[in-house]
Amino acid sequence: MKFFITSIAAFFCFLTQVSAQLDVEDLISALKNSGRPLADLERDSNRKAPEVLNFLGLEKGMQALDFVAIGGWYSEVLAIAVGPSGQVIMQNNPGRMVDNNIDQIKERLSRRQNISHHVGPVSDLPSDSVDFAMTALNFYDIYNRSAEEAHDRLTQVFNTLKPGGVFGVIDHHGTEGADNASLHRIVFEDAVKSITATGFALTGTSDLLVNPLDDHTLGPFDPSLGRNTDRFILRFVKP
Repeated sequence: MKFFITSIAAFFCFLTQVSAQLDVEDLISALKNSGRPLADLERDSNRKAPEVLNFLGLEKGMQALDFVAIGGWYSEVLAIAVGPSGQVIMQNNPGRMVDNNIDQIKERLSRRQNISHHVGPVSDLPSDSVDFAMTALNFYDIYNRSAEEAHDRLTQVFNTLKPGGVFGVIDHHGTEGADNASLHRIVFEDAVKSITATGFALTGTSDLLVNPLDDHTLGPFDPSLGRNTDRFILRFVKP
């Protein structure tokens, strides 16, 4: 089954490469000169956001949702990428993660007029209203906590996207049989099965964030990894 699902992902990746939607070099330059704090700039090199967003198919002027944004690193990158004609919704559920990052969130909102912070479930947002949604390095936590919760929250994202809308997922590679909950990881095949079960169609994968030096036995915050885990990128579309 593992080989079968992986082969499907590779097959889709081969068939559905999207043409460039963003000027990657322009976005790289814009991020360097964005006025973001040094801690954000230091993550640019290993997150490769311009290349990732280009692969996912983001375009200027889109309405974008950062699902489980936490402190909003990607929310601000999305805001720069979609430009002033686009909008970004930074979504979080109420609780400790928002409280712990509230100062950072407020700073982002003050820098980017095209970001709004939605504290509450995605189901509060209008149906068929968003062109693009993504979640970065957070889905593993929802899935490992509860497959039922993961299905419910993914369904909310599905309903909020317009038909033809893209859902991008970036996460830390896990290993079958390992304690992925403790390691803050998720098995590639488990992520694909969970997301497609809500109605999404897998249309591509990317190896932009592959790190062969990560053997998947350490958590992503282990200092030896330098926040550079082996990560997969999945692109889904709402039919």
